[in-house]
Amino acid sequence: MIKMQDVWSLTDFHRNAKVHLKRLKRTGRPELLTINGKAEVVVQSASSYQRLLDLLEGVNFDRRKKSG
Repeated sequence: MIKMQDVWSLTDFHRNAKVHLKRLKRTGRPELLTINGKAEVVVQSASSYQRLLDLLEGVNFDRRKKSG
């Protein structure tokens, strides 16, 4: 679940990219970027994205193991 403190406008992300990237790395939480007040894009650090992929691979492996 994305927290309200992790919702930013795309304009703010553009203007303060270094600050956002630092926060993404530090917290590991994704940010939801809005355009004209509508949710449009989710960004996250490469390491948190890799953890997500690893987690999903583990779930898929468990499912394959149970069905086969």
